[in-house]
Amino acid sequence: MSQTNTDLTPETIPQENDILLLAQSSSALISSKASERVGVSLSRMFRDPYQLEKDERTTLIQDLRGCVELCPGSVQLRVLLGMALCVDLQIQDAMEVLREAVQLAPDNFAARLKFGELLMRLRIIDQAEEHTREASRLASNNIQVELARTQAATIRTMQRNGIMRGSLKSVLPRWSDWKAKLTPGGRGRAALKLNA
Repeated sequence: MSQTNTDLTPETIPQENDILLLAQSSSALISSKASERVGVSLSRMFRDPYQLEKDERTTLIQDLRGCVELCPGSVQLRVLLGMALCVDLQIQDAMEVLREAVQLAPDNFAARLKFGELLMRLRIIDQAEEHTREASRLASNNIQVELARTQAATIRTMQRNGIMRGSLKSVLPRWSDWKAKLTPGGRGRAALKLNA
């Protein structure tokens, strides 16, 4: 992941530069199971998600779903489908597809990394960190190591800055304690009731 922007937008999901490895590793499978149109659409999506119009994204997703049905054991196709769903902002479906990919092949680098990235962008930091750590462990070359390291660094930055789902839960109790100290009779009333 080359960008540190963690907003959930079509330009940040997925990161094109780090996905090319996945496309290259599954190109033989894609070319045998999908039409040339899928390969062209995937290539354009990897370069710039804004290049694909809504109808092209819909067609790509339908084609990838068909490929997954033809080859249900292919983790690479599921990861590509999950990434296409992310680009089309179908986040819930993307989560399900990427979760299935991880369940099918827990030792697959791309599945772990991309599921961790989606969780990171959704601010589910603890699970994102777990999947990214596992992807780092599974990395088999320097490029994969660097991708996992960069994603882990982004997650640590988010943790340090308090950017995570549910982070208000830790802030609100402190706010209510602080407010009670400032409110006339706030803690004093409680102390009087305890002493009385």
